[in-house]
Amino acid sequence: MIYHLAQFLQSKYKLFYLINYVSVRVIAALLSSIIFAFLFGDWFVNASKKKFRSKVRELIPKSHFIKNDTPTMGGLFILMIFSINVLLWCNLAKIETWLFLICMFGFGFIGFLDDWHKIKSNTGMSVKVKFLMQIAIAFFVVCCWYFLSNPSTSLCFPFFKNIKPELGLLLIPWAIFIIVGTSNAVNLTDGLDGLAAGPLMFNFSTFSIIAYLAGHKYFAYYLYIPFVRSSELAILGATLVGALLGFLWYNTYPAQIFMGDVGSLALGSGLAIMALMTRQELLLIISGGIFVLETTSVIIQVFSFKVFGKRMFKMAPIHHHYELLGWKEVKITVRFWIISIILSLLALLTLKIR
Repeated sequence: MIYHLAQFLQSKYKLFYLINYVSVRVIAALLSSIIFAFLFGDWFVNASKKKFRSKVRELIPKSHFIKNDTPTMGGLFILMIFSINVLLWCNLAKIETWLFLICMFGFGFIGFLDDWHKIKSNTGMSVKVKFLMQIAIAFFVVCCWYFLSNPSTSLCFPFFKNIKPELGLLLIPWAIFIIVGTSNAVNLTDGLDGLAAGPLMFNFSTFSIIAYLAGHKYFAYYLYIPFVRSSELAILGATLVGALLGFLWYNTYPAQIFMGDVGSLALGSGLAIMALMTRQELLLIISGGIFVLETTSVIIQVFSFKVFGKRMFKMAPIHHHYELLGWKEVKITVRFWIISIILSLLALLTLKIR
């Protein structure tokens, strides 16, 4: 609303021209998200204690049972802060803004249903139903994006400026795979206090920078990346970085509230659609290496047990393996954060190495 109000007032008051600058709105959205998170955080945590108490799963390290009855669905808090700031700082006339919102809230709704089932019966939704719902929402969002935004269908490879195969209509199933895969990868990572929030924050920061560069004609030309009108994505990403920073205030060890599936699925899908819209989805393999590692560890564990009858890890996802090796939860989280920062910087570096 501030953006649109500024558009109305800038002819009379020159100060409002500042709001036209993406960099100004990025910083403003980041700061206001943190402020709102601090203003409403205690209230949300206290409210969650009444209705959203989690039940720890049985197949996890025994040290986690102390976390029983910790409030969950912190993702609702992140989505609330995100929504307020999108309304304040984003251009609501842009189709990309609405597709981003639809994608995140659609996957957030699936996560909410799953969390609610776990609270009431200690078992989540049917895996099949959950997966089909994810595909349906991803299909709707991707089709709207493809037919309404007319995006580039070139697939950009890190390190190579001249390898850009055209996907054409294949972009639709490819994008669905990226969205569903990333959302579930983030969901698997969300197993320790602050473990998913940190890498998500670094990845949204990375793709906010990429969105800003890709939305600037001269930067895009210089870096050999597709020029896309992605300025609003930079603001959306900055808003989520601020919301995650505020959420971490309550989610760091020992967590006062968990993110829940409502948060991990929503944020994972948001990260995926952001990477797709900037046409740099393959960079997720690098910047989102922690999510890739967690998912790969589960695949290897299942494959190894079914084929060879042996488990490669003490427990999967891999953060539980390190717990059972004797690593403290905080040590695992901070070390995974450090790795995520390094990988995010490497992803940004690939934009120049082409």
